[in-house]
Amino acid sequence: MALSVSSTILRKVLKISHSPEMSEGVGATVRRGIGRPGLEQLDPFLLLDEGRVKRPHGFPDHPHRGFETVTYVLEGAIEHEDFLGNKGVIRKGDLQWMTAGRGIVHSEMPYGTEEAWVMQLWVNLRESQKMCQPKYQELSAANIPKVSTEFVEVVVLAGECMGTKASVSTETPTTYLDIVMKPGAVYKQPVPTDWSAYVYIIQGCAEFCGTQAQEHDSVTFKKGGNCVEIENKSQDSCRFLFIAGQPINEPVFRRGPFVLASSEGLQNTFSDYRRHKNGFEKAANWKSSASKAH
Repeated sequence: MALSVSSTILRKVLKISHSPEMSEGVGATVRRGIGRPGLEQLDPFLLLDEGRVKRPHGFPDHPHRGFETVTYVLEGAIEHEDFLGNKGVIRKGDLQWMTAGRGIVHSEMPYGTEEAWVMQLWVNLRESQKMCQPKYQELSAANIPKVSTEFVEVVVLAGECMGTKASVSTETPTTYLDIVMKPGAVYKQPVPTDWSAYVYIIQGCAEFCGTQAQEHDSVTFKKGGNCVEIENKSQDSCRFLFIAGQPINEPVFRRGPFVLASSEGLQNTFSDYRRHKNGFEKAANWKSSASKAH
Protein backbone atom coordinates (compact mmCIF):
# COMPACT_ATOMS: atom_id res chain seq x y z
CA MET A 1 0.00 0.00 0.00
CA ALA A 2 2.30 2.76 -1.19
CA LEU A 3 1.21 6.36 -0.71
CA SER A 4 2.40 9.40 -2.62
CA VAL A 5 3.32 12.42 -0.53
CA SER A 6 0.41 14.44 -1.94
CA SER A 7 -2.16 11.79 -0.99
CA THR A 8 -1.01 11.26 2.60
CA ILE A 9 -3.54 12.30 5.25
CA LEU A 10 -2.21 11.64 8.74
CA ARG A 11 -4.47 10.12 11.35
CA LYS A 12 -4.92 12.21 14.50
CA VAL A 13 -4.68 10.64 17.92
CA LEU A 14 -8.04 9.97 19.53
CA LYS A 15 -6.80 8.81 22.93
CA ILE A 16 -3.74 7.55 24.76
CA SER A 17 -4.35 5.46 27.86
CA HIS A 18 -2.15 3.33 30.08
CA SER A 19 -2.79 -0.41 30.17
CA PRO A 20 -3.17 -1.53 33.79
CA GLU A 21 -1.94 -4.80 35.25
CA MET A 22 -4.60 -7.34 36.22
CA SER A 23 -4.89 -11.01 37.09
CA GLU A 24 -6.03 -13.46 34.44
CA GLY A 25 -6.17 -17.24 34.07
CA VAL A 26 -4.55 -19.05 37.01
CA GLY A 27 -1.76 -16.98 38.55
CA ALA A 28 -1.01 -15.01 35.38
CA THR A 29 -0.55 -11.24 35.19
CA VAL A 30 -1.59 -9.31 32.09
CA ARG A 31 -1.64 -5.73 30.90
CA ARG A 32 -4.87 -5.27 28.99
CA GLY A 33 -4.72 -2.84 26.10
CA ILE A 34 -8.13 -3.62 24.59
CA GLY A 35 -11.06 -5.15 26.49
CA ARG A 36 -11.07 -2.98 29.61
CA PRO A 37 -13.02 0.01 30.93
CA GLY A 38 -12.36 2.94 28.63
CA LEU A 39 -11.54 0.71 25.67
CA GLU A 40 -13.98 -2.19 25.82
CA GLN A 41 -13.41 -3.04 22.17
CA LEU A 42 -12.11 -1.53 18.96
CA ASP A 43 -14.11 -3.12 16.17
CA PRO A 44 -13.10 -5.73 15.00
CA PHE A 45 -10.73 -6.22 17.96
CA LEU A 46 -12.12 -7.56 21.22
CA LEU A 47 -9.03 -7.91 23.41
CA LEU A 48 -5.29 -7.35 23.49
CA ASP A 49 -3.28 -8.70 26.42
CA GLU A 50 0.41 -8.52 27.19
CA GLY A 51 0.88 -11.46 29.54
CA ARG A 52 3.69 -12.82 31.67
CA VAL A 53 3.31 -16.24 33.25
CA LYS A 54 5.49 -18.98 34.66
CA ARG A 55 4.68 -22.56 35.62
CA PRO A 56 2.73 -23.84 37.47
CA HIS A 57 0.47 -20.92 36.53
CA GLY A 58 -1.14 -20.36 33.16
CA PHE A 59 -4.37 -20.72 31.24
CA PRO A 60 -5.76 -24.23 31.80
CA ASP A 61 -8.68 -25.81 29.93
CA HIS A 62 -11.18 -23.20 28.70
CA PRO A 63 -13.58 -22.80 25.74
CA HIS A 64 -14.01 -20.24 22.94
CA ARG A 65 -16.62 -19.58 20.28
CA GLY A 66 -17.26 -16.88 17.71
CA PHE A 67 -13.87 -15.22 17.14
CA GLU A 68 -10.15 -15.73 16.55
CA THR A 69 -7.29 -15.76 19.05
CA VAL A 70 -3.86 -14.65 17.88
CA THR A 71 -0.92 -15.69 20.09
CA TYR A 72 2.50 -14.10 19.53
CA VAL A 73 5.35 -15.11 21.82
CA LEU A 74 7.89 -12.42 22.74
CA GLU A 75 10.00 -14.54 25.12
CA GLY A 76 9.86 -18.09 26.46
CA ALA A 77 7.36 -20.60 25.09
CA ILE A 78 3.71 -21.67 25.42
CA GLU A 79 2.41 -25.23 25.17
CA HIS A 80 -0.96 -25.44 23.44
CA GLU A 81 -3.36 -28.39 23.47
CA ASP A 82 -7.00 -28.72 22.42
CA PHE A 83 -9.84 -31.24 22.48
CA LEU A 84 -9.45 -31.98 18.75
CA GLY A 85 -6.07 -33.58 19.38
CA ASN A 86 -3.91 -30.62 18.34
CA LYS A 87 -0.84 -30.10 20.51
CA GLY A 88 2.39 -28.16 20.14
CA VAL A 89 4.78 -25.55 21.48
CA ILE A 90 4.72 -21.89 20.40
CA ARG A 91 8.22 -20.50 20.91
CA LYS A 92 9.84 -17.06 20.89
CA GLY A 93 8.85 -15.19 17.74
CA ASP A 94 6.27 -17.79 16.69
CA LEU A 95 2.68 -16.96 15.76
CA GLN A 96 -0.50 -18.99 16.19
CA TRP A 97 -3.68 -17.72 14.50
CA MET A 98 -6.55 -19.81 15.84
CA THR A 99 -10.06 -19.51 14.43
CA ALA A 100 -12.27 -20.83 17.23
CA GLY A 101 -15.38 -20.72 15.06
CA ARG A 102 -18.16 -22.95 16.39
CA GLY A 103 -16.13 -24.14 19.34
CA ILE A 104 -12.73 -24.98 20.80
CA VAL A 105 -11.70 -26.10 24.27
CA HIS A 106 -7.97 -25.74 24.84
CA SER A 107 -5.20 -25.00 27.32
CA GLU A 108 -2.29 -22.56 27.06
CA MET A 109 0.47 -23.20 29.58
CA PRO A 110 4.09 -22.03 29.90
CA TYR A 111 6.53 -24.54 28.46
CA GLY A 112 9.70 -25.29 30.40
CA THR A 113 10.98 -23.31 33.36
CA GLU A 114 11.23 -19.88 31.74
CA GLU A 115 8.67 -17.14 32.12
CA ALA A 116 6.52 -16.83 29.01
CA TRP A 117 5.99 -13.29 27.71
CA VAL A 118 3.09 -13.36 25.28
CA MET A 119 0.79 -11.05 23.35
CA GLN A 120 -2.73 -12.28 22.65
CA LEU A 121 -5.15 -10.53 20.32
CA TRP A 122 -8.83 -11.45 19.88
CA VAL A 123 -10.34 -10.69 16.47
CA ASN A 124 -14.10 -10.83 16.00
CA LEU A 125 -15.79 -12.82 13.23
CA ARG A 126 -18.85 -11.83 11.26
CA GLU A 127 -22.09 -13.51 12.34
CA SER A 128 -22.03 -15.57 9.13
CA GLN A 129 -18.57 -16.95 10.07
CA LYS A 130 -19.01 -17.56 13.78
CA MET A 131 -20.08 -21.20 13.37
CA CYS A 132 -17.33 -22.19 10.94
CA GLN A 133 -15.09 -25.17 11.66
CA PRO A 134 -12.13 -24.42 13.93
CA LYS A 135 -8.76 -24.10 12.23
CA TYR A 136 -5.17 -23.09 12.90
CA GLN A 137 -2.43 -21.22 11.12
CA GLU A 138 0.92 -21.66 12.87
CA LEU A 139 4.17 -20.04 11.78
CA SER A 140 7.62 -20.36 13.29
CA ALA A 141 9.64 -17.17 13.72
CA ALA A 142 11.85 -18.17 10.77
CA ASN A 143 8.81 -18.36 8.47
CA ILE A 144 7.24 -15.02 9.37
CA PRO A 145 8.04 -12.33 6.77
CA LYS A 146 10.22 -9.41 7.88
CA VAL A 147 11.17 -6.14 6.24
CA SER A 148 13.55 -3.37 7.29
CA THR A 149 15.16 -0.04 6.43
CA GLU A 150 18.19 1.59 8.01
CA PHE A 151 16.11 2.78 10.97
CA VAL A 152 13.03 0.53 11.12
CA GLU A 153 12.57 -3.24 11.48
CA VAL A 154 9.15 -4.83 10.99
CA VAL A 155 7.81 -8.34 11.59
CA VAL A 156 4.78 -8.72 9.30
CA LEU A 157 2.36 -10.89 11.28
CA ALA A 158 -0.72 -10.02 9.20
CA GLY A 159 -1.47 -7.74 6.30
CA GLU A 160 1.27 -5.88 4.43
CA CYS A 161 4.16 -3.54 5.17
CA MET A 162 6.56 -1.83 2.74
CA GLY A 163 5.51 -4.23 0.00
CA THR A 164 6.03 -7.35 2.12
CA LYS A 165 2.91 -9.47 2.66
CA ALA A 166 2.17 -11.72 5.63
CA SER A 167 1.94 -15.48 5.26
CA VAL A 168 -1.32 -15.84 7.19
CA SER A 169 -4.76 -15.27 5.72
CA THR A 170 -7.32 -13.58 7.94
CA GLU A 171 -11.10 -13.98 8.01
CA THR A 172 -11.41 -10.34 9.05
CA PRO A 173 -9.11 -8.02 7.05
CA THR A 174 -6.32 -7.18 9.49
CA THR A 175 -2.86 -5.63 9.64
CA TYR A 176 -0.67 -6.73 12.55
CA LEU A 177 2.95 -5.53 12.73
CA ASP A 178 5.72 -5.78 15.33
CA ILE A 179 7.85 -2.66 14.74
CA VAL A 180 11.21 -1.61 16.21
CA MET A 181 12.39 1.97 15.52
CA LYS A 182 15.87 3.28 16.18
CA PRO A 183 16.40 6.72 17.79
CA GLY A 184 15.51 9.52 15.39
CA ALA A 185 13.44 7.31 13.10
CA VAL A 186 10.20 8.44 11.46
CA TYR A 187 7.84 5.88 9.96
CA LYS A 188 4.50 6.14 8.15
CA GLN A 189 2.16 3.15 7.98
CA PRO A 190 -0.68 3.28 5.44
CA VAL A 191 -4.13 2.27 6.68
CA PRO A 192 -7.55 2.37 4.92
CA THR A 193 -9.55 5.43 5.96
CA ASP A 194 -12.44 3.42 7.43
CA TRP A 195 -10.34 0.90 9.38
CA SER A 196 -9.76 1.00 13.13
CA ALA A 197 -6.10 1.65 13.98
CA TYR A 198 -4.28 1.01 17.24
CA VAL A 199 -0.77 1.00 18.68
CA TYR A 200 0.48 -0.76 21.81
CA ILE A 201 3.90 0.31 23.11
CA ILE A 202 5.92 -2.71 24.24
CA GLN A 203 9.19 -0.94 25.07
CA GLY A 204 10.39 2.65 25.01
CA CYS A 205 8.30 5.59 23.87
CA ALA A 206 7.03 7.00 20.57
CA GLU A 207 5.39 10.17 19.33
CA PHE A 208 2.24 10.45 17.23
CA CYS A 209 1.47 13.86 15.69
CA GLY A 210 3.23 15.56 18.60
CA THR A 211 1.65 13.38 21.31
CA GLN A 212 3.97 11.05 23.20
CA ALA A 213 3.09 7.52 24.32
CA GLN A 214 5.06 5.53 26.89
CA GLU A 215 5.71 1.86 27.55
CA HIS A 216 2.43 -0.11 28.03
CA ASP A 217 0.33 2.74 26.59
CA SER A 218 -2.53 2.12 24.15
CA VAL A 219 -3.00 4.61 21.32
CA THR A 220 -6.22 4.88 19.32
CA PHE A 221 -6.71 7.09 16.27
CA LYS A 222 -9.49 9.07 14.67
CA LYS A 223 -10.73 7.73 11.34
CA GLY A 224 -10.49 9.62 8.08
CA GLY A 225 -6.76 9.68 7.54
CA ASN A 226 -4.98 7.09 5.41
CA CYS A 227 -1.69 6.96 7.28
CA VAL A 228 -0.32 6.77 10.84
CA GLU A 229 2.98 8.56 11.45
CA ILE A 230 5.26 7.42 14.27
CA GLU A 231 8.40 9.22 15.46
CA ASN A 232 11.06 8.07 17.89
CA LYS A 233 12.54 11.24 19.37
CA SER A 234 14.15 9.43 22.31
CA GLN A 235 17.72 8.23 22.73
CA ASP A 236 16.68 4.58 22.80
CA SER A 237 14.97 2.21 20.40
CA CYS A 238 11.22 1.73 20.78
CA ARG A 239 9.12 -1.34 20.04
CA PHE A 240 5.39 -1.39 19.47
CA LEU A 241 2.57 -3.33 17.85
CA PHE A 242 0.63 -1.65 15.06
CA ILE A 243 -2.80 -3.23 14.65
CA ALA A 244 -5.51 -2.20 12.20
CA GLY A 245 -8.65 -3.88 10.94
CA GLN A 246 -11.83 -3.46 8.94
CA PRO A 247 -14.78 -2.94 11.31
CA ILE A 248 -17.49 -5.60 11.19
CA ASN A 249 -20.23 -3.19 12.33
CA GLU A 250 -22.37 -5.89 13.91
CA PRO A 251 -23.75 -6.22 17.45
CA VAL A 252 -21.39 -7.81 19.99
CA PHE A 253 -22.80 -9.98 22.77
CA ARG A 254 -19.90 -11.15 24.86
CA ARG A 255 -19.54 -13.06 28.08
CA GLY A 256 -16.24 -14.57 29.11
CA PRO A 257 -14.80 -16.68 26.27
CA PHE A 258 -17.87 -16.50 24.01
CA VAL A 259 -18.63 -13.71 21.51
CA LEU A 260 -21.85 -13.82 19.49
CA ALA A 261 -23.94 -11.37 17.49
CA SER A 262 -27.16 -11.74 19.50
CA SER A 263 -28.36 -12.43 23.02
CA GLU A 264 -30.03 -15.59 21.79
CA GLY A 265 -26.79 -16.77 20.21
CA LEU A 266 -24.93 -16.20 23.48
CA GLN A 267 -27.54 -18.08 25.51
CA ASN A 268 -27.48 -20.96 23.02
CA THR A 269 -23.69 -21.11 23.26
CA PHE A 270 -23.74 -21.55 27.02
CA SER A 271 -26.36 -24.28 26.57
CA ASP A 272 -24.26 -25.98 23.87
CA TYR A 273 -21.19 -25.92 26.10
CA ARG A 274 -23.04 -27.32 29.12
CA ARG A 275 -24.72 -30.04 27.02
CA HIS A 276 -21.62 -30.82 24.91
CA LYS A 277 -23.24 -30.28 21.53
CA ASN A 278 -23.03 -28.15 18.36
CA GLY A 279 -19.25 -28.07 18.33
CA PHE A 280 -18.53 -28.95 21.97
CA GLU A 281 -19.20 -32.70 21.75
CA LYS A 282 -15.61 -33.65 22.56
CA ALA A 283 -15.53 -31.47 25.67
CA ALA A 284 -17.46 -34.06 27.68
CA ASN A 285 -14.54 -36.37 28.41
CA TRP A 286 -11.52 -34.25 27.56
CA LYS A 287 -8.80 -32.89 29.80
CA SER A 288 -5.49 -31.46 28.69
CA SER A 289 -2.23 -33.06 29.80
CA ALA A 290 -1.60 -30.03 32.01
CA SER A 291 -4.96 -30.46 33.76
CA LYS A 292 -4.41 -34.19 34.28
CA ALA A 293 -1.06 -33.44 35.89
CA HIS A 294 -2.69 -31.37 38.60
